[in-house]
Amino acid sequence: MNEQGGPLSGVVIIALEQAVSAPMCTRTLADLGARVIKIENPRGGDFARTYDDVVHGTSAHFTWANRGKESVTLNLKSAEGMAVLRRLLERADVLVSNLAPGVTAKLGLAPADLAERVPDLISLEIDGFGRGGPLSHKRAYDLLIQAESGACAITGFPGVPVKPGPPLADVTCGLYAALTIMAMLRDRDRGVRRSEGARSGSVSLLDTMTEVMGYALTHARHTGADTDPVGMGSPAVAPYGAYATRDGFHVVLGTTNDREWQRLALQLLARPDLAADDRYATNARRSAPAARGELDAAIGAWCAAHDLDEIQALADKANIGNSRLNRPTQVVEHPHLVERGRVQEVDVPGGTTRAFLPPPVIAGYTAPMRAVPALGGDTDTVLAELGFDDTEVAALREAGGIGPDPRSAADRG
Repeated sequence: MNEQGGPLSGVVIIALEQAVSAPMCTRTLADLGARVIKIENPRGGDFARTYDDVVHGTSAHFTWANRGKESVTLNLKSAEGMAVLRRLLERADVLVSNLAPGVTAKLGLAPADLAERVPDLISLEIDGFGRGGPLSHKRAYDLLIQAESGACAITGFPGVPVKPGPPLADVTCGLYAALTIMAMLRDRDRGVRRSEGARSGSVSLLDTMTEVMGYALTHARHTGADTDPVGMGSPAVAPYGAYATRDGFHVVLGTTNDREWQRLALQLLARPDLAADDRYATNARRSAPAARGELDAAIGAWCAAHDLDEIQALADKANIGNSRLNRPTQVVEHPHLVERGRVQEVDVPGGTTRAFLPPPVIAGYTAPMRAVPALGGDTDTVLAELGFDDTEVAALREAGGIGPDPRSAADRG
């Protein structure tokens, strides 16, 4: 049921974006009904398109982060391309960008420029390190920010720092950016203007990751000590980790309080001696390195003598949190997600793929799961909406202001 469109139906977003952070922001808004027009360089477009070619010639990164958008190729180094962009911005609600430091200003898209030309346009810039500091000029990528923020130092094992697998800085920053845009839209709709200039905002990857690192940084501030990484465990609670089972899987078991620990020791492990041992009576004591190692050894030995299904059934009966350690190939068609209808077909250039619905579940609305755009595939359509006729489009193409006609010779004939 989408009779009334999505919550953001009617909102038009222009995206000057690359890689993951801004594309995740705008894809989130597109999933909620916004129209997202992605501006791409005619020479290859968003460089994430070619990270690999596993989805019918398009990369997995691009496919994941760009569903539901329109692609328009503009040469922003040309006067003609910039003229088209300015006409788009006059009809848009939001401009999102994550270009290299200083590029938006060079393009004449700084807040002061926008305040003069399109005062009600909301602009949101995603940057690496935030403004006004000694690192503000630096380029930033997910790994660099995860390292700078301390995330890699608390992942892995002592002396062996590891980058968390997903691009946490990029994705989380993109989600904060989407949240910020929705708040700014709310302000605009109420007629609130918080400054005399443009309706502008920014979100940085480093600021986002220091928020995500909240526990570790708060702990460090008040103890003066770094939290050592504990592999699959948690530095805050114990026991908690992944343990090999007799039938070749890994089960993840965790306790988050002392009552759960008692149930795990008594009902799962059948070890009243562990439940009564004063060394393990509180979470603080169980989290000490020696105690953690002893309990991991005991739980590991028990799990090695039981099959996964048996362990999970016993853990469920004892109301102990548990899961199976899955590989990505085991998640793409996860039976729980399939049963709930979370996997849907999406069109991509050259074919189709299956993708997960976005996380928000809104009564009466289902995300449209529109196609992943071909490079420049919507250029001519969008230009026609702006009032350009075929002759003007051809002139723009001849001048190099827009990309080549994305249609094949057969289509044109």
